[in-house]
Amino acid sequence: MEYLDFELPIKELEDQLDKCLVIGQESDVDVSTTCKQINKKLIDTKKHIYKNLTAWQRVQLSRHPSRPYTLDHIKALCGDTFLELHGDRGFADDKAMIGGLGKIGGQSFMIIGQQKGYNTKTRQYRNFGMANPEGYRKALRLMKMAEKFGIPVLTLIDTPGAYPGLEAEERGQGEAIARNIFEMVRLKVPIITIIVGEGASGGALGIGVGDRVYMLENTWYSVISPESCSSILWKSWEYKEQAAEALKLTSADMKRQKLIDDIIPEPLGGAHYDRPTTFKTVEEYVLKAYHELKDLATATLIDQRMDKYSKMGEYKE
Repeated sequence: MEYLDFELPIKELEDQLDKCLVIGQESDVDVSTTCKQINKKLIDTKKHIYKNLTAWQRVQLSRHPSRPYTLDHIKALCGDTFLELHGDRGFADDKAMIGGLGKIGGQSFMIIGQQKGYNTKTRQYRNFGMANPEGYRKALRLMKMAEKFGIPVLTLIDTPGAYPGLEAEERGQGEAIARNIFEMVRLKVPIITIIVGEGASGGALGIGVGDRVYMLENTWYSVISPESCSSILWKSWEYKEQAAEALKLTSADMKRQKLIDDIIPEPLGGAHYDRPTTFKTVEEYVLKAYHELKDLATATLIDQRMDKYSKMGEYKE
């Protein structure tokens, strides 16, 4: 297990507990009382730390190297039923954007999401989860296919943003994202969206228009990352923690501002501490949303979706 800087007190207690257990196993000394005391302190410390996380600490948790990525969720939700589909039928197959058909609870879904890598080689292969225009065009192709066959769409968002390279701009990055938003608003099948990690800028919005939008508890969703915001406002990344607080990017902030529908709770310590529980909870939310949406008439579905997004940004002085 890798530990973030604010998790070091937990690491120290876990190390103490391990040593205590080893002493008990290798000697005749009764250390059960000591181990129970350390374990109780460990649980109390975890509760204190994870219930008082700052916005920046939640950003760090969303990037934890052990956190489940999109493909982890897909494999857990769909098992062997997932069939990946490739290419935008125009330029290339973007490895940062994956999509395909899979069954969750016996119901077929078109599942689309950004995928990051686990090590240097796979991070380069997946372009760090930053999709090119062909990635968004592939996503749109798959959504249109789902619409044709009446299959609901599930999108899983985990990206630091769309790829900002010159070649991506030359191939129409902005247009591809805008086209996706335009088409998703009027797609004739239910769309369920879940932020499973980072949700940054247009890169997230390109597959983020949904009838139900959920965020896992320790994720973030914002127009810009804290580091980029800090570099623009203060010409330095040193103020990223202050920027994270100002951006109101946590799941609680987004729910409070009515920009998402609900927060999916994570196990104590984050999704990576108990993956099976995380996957089970995500499945429950997906199926609950599907059952709420499946019987709606197409016109009603689209009207509600348009109304939902039309209301965003309204405020009273």
